[in-house]
Amino acid sequence: MPKKTSLAPVSISSAVTRPSPKDNRPSRAEAEAAVRTLLRWAGDDPDREGLRATPDRVVRSYEEFFSGYDQDPEEILTRTFEEIAGYDDMVVLRGIRFESYCEHHMVPIIGVAHIGYLPRNRVVGISKLARVLEIFSKRLQIQEKMTAEIAVTIDRVLNPQGVAVVIEGEHQCMTTRGVHRPGVNMVTSQMMGVFRENEATRKEFLSIIGHRNAS
Repeated sequence: MPKKTSLAPVSISSAVTRPSPKDNRPSRAEAEAAVRTLLRWAGDDPDREGLRATPDRVVRSYEEFFSGYDQDPEEILTRTFEEIAGYDDMVVLRGIRFESYCEHHMVPIIGVAHIGYLPRNRVVGISKLARVLEIFSKRLQIQEKMTAEIAVTIDRVLNPQGVAVVIEGEHQCMTTRGVHRPGVNMVTSQMMGVFRENEATRKEFLSIIGHRNAS
């Protein structure tokens, strides 16, 4: 089945501001008890041999899946380099794989992100762009919000001439339940600064990441 895509900017209103769930985080014992409840609700016995360690395993998995709540993406971008020898063209990191979780069904969103920016007078290590994506993806998400969060954070900290973010994700809430449509990708974009205002710059970025709408 061919992949279905749509490319459109998303709203950035209140994109990054969200309360931390750590303020009212339950204890580990409470979390494990909740998993035992879900196992019973599903119709199984959490005390049988194969499930006895499952609550502990699930909680440890959640610590990894949602580690982004414990990290500050802006802090990652604070170390920059100003000795760029007059470089004034775009910097693009493409095809960054990510795994996130849908905030509506808590099932995986798996895909790739493409992040670009046009420096004003400083650049950041390219691994930092991937780390910003990782931090936001390791939270309960909707793809539209994550796209905007990444772009707004880079724009606020680096103050570049522009930022472009395109994310392609396959949502398991659509492929493994509901309408059951595997192979369908959701594509979201956020263009800021010159990437929004200048069509030639936007097309160059889309061409670099190999997006078919670049022409």
